[in-house]
Amino acid sequence: MSLGPAFESVLSAARVGEDWAWTEIYRDLAGPVRGYLAGKGSPSPEDEAADTFLHVARSLGGFTGDEGAFRSWVFSIAHRRMVDAHRRTGRRPESPAEEETLAALVREAAPSAEHHALLRGQAEAVDRLLRRLNTRQREILLLRVVAGLSVRETADVLGASESAVKVAQHRAIATLRRDLDREVLDPV
Repeated sequence: MSLGPAFESVLSAARVGEDWAWTEIYRDLAGPVRGYLAGKGSPSPEDEAADTFLHVARSLGGFTGDEGAFRSWVFSIAHRRMVDAHRRTGRRPESPAEEETLAALVREAAPSAEHHALLRGQAEAVDRLLRRLNTRQREILLLRVVAGLSVRETADVLGASESAVKVAQHRAIATLRRDLDREVLDPV
C-alpha cells in the first residue's frame, strides 16, 4: 500500500499535527511495520511498532525525501527499536514470529471466523517457510514482501549494497523453491 500522489500533502499536514494525516500514515504503515517486527522475532511487535511511530512523530520535522525514502526511514526506525528491545531483554532476534504473535496479528486482521481460520493457516505456513532461511534472508524478504520496500530502500534500511540485497533475496527464493519442490516430490 502507499499514499501515492497524496503523500506530500499528507506529510505536510502531519508535520503541523493534523490528526487525519497521522491516521493515514499509521493506516498505511502500521500493519507492515508490525508484520516486519513479528517476522523478525521481536519480543513485542506491538510495543516496538508504537515506539517506532512515536519516534516518527518526534523526528518528522527532520525528514526529507519522497515516499520511498519515508518508508525506508520508518522501517529503519522500526529495525532499531527492535534491536533495542532485544538488547533490553538480553536475547538476539534469531527466530521468526512466535505462534502467539502471529495469532494475535491474524485475530486483528480477520473479520470473520472463516477468514480468521484461513489467515491463521497462512500465517503458520509463512512461519514454517521463514524458519528455513537464515536471518539476513528472512529480514530481506520481510522488508521486500511485507513492508513493500524496493531493493534500494531495503539496502538503505539494512546498510547494505543493492547487489547484496538482490543476491540474498535470490538465494532466499531459491532455498524456498528447492525446499517446496522437495516437499511436493517427497511428502512425509
